[in-house]
Amino acid sequence: MKAIVSVIGRDRTGIIAKVAYKLYEMDINIEDISQTVMQDTYFTMIMMISVRDDGPAIGEINAALQSVAAELGVEIRVQHEDIFNSMHRI
Repeated sequence: MKAIVSVIGRDRTGIIAKVAYKLYEMDINIEDISQTVMQDTYFTMIMMISVRDDGPAIGEINAALQSVAAELGVEIRVQHEDIFNSMHRI
């Protein structure tokens, strides 16, 4: 299964590292990543991840990343790739 992880918040050191490490702990592969800092203040990141068929469900991944979000003071959302594509289809 593929999913999209989005992270938005004020920029600070360690956001990419902590999100990536949590995914690593869950044996989830990051296939692609794009991030930017807007106006030297706002951090945005989107990742495409792949999860083994016997890996954690979207809800479990989201729950695990919420502790990281709280620690960093950012918003993290995890969506199945199909849902993300449906929501962003023009």
